[in-house]
Amino acid sequence: MSLTKKEQRLRRARQTRARIAKQEVARLAVHRSNLHIYASIIAGDGQRVLASASTAEKEVREQLGAAGKGGNVAAATVIGKRIAEKAKAAGVDKVAFDRSGFAYHGRVKALAEAAREAGLQF
Repeated sequence: MSLTKKEQRLRRARQTRARIAKQEVARLAVHRSNLHIYASIIAGDGQRVLASASTAEKEVREQLGAAGKGGNVAAATVIGKRIAEKAKAAGVDKVAFDRSGFAYHGRVKALAEAAREAGLQF
């Protein structure tokens, strides 16, 4: 029995989350769809969302311009900076990066690098 592409991604995500759970640190979880990219800072206990940012937010859509394109590297960079600022405001400066089984490439990489540049450590 072969796994679908989504099942393979979710399997990779589970393995990563199990490893991060042992560290007991806040995690920066990233999800991408064709149209948007989402980032959340989740507390070490895995129960509370401390901060979140996405291209679906009204302010971000306005910032991205008339088209409001959330499915590109430029949008991911904006979200990376935004999540780092919100994390700092919530008192979080060290996180574990949870790419949710997505390849560390393109939009996921752009978000991670923007968050690092804005002062988030992982």
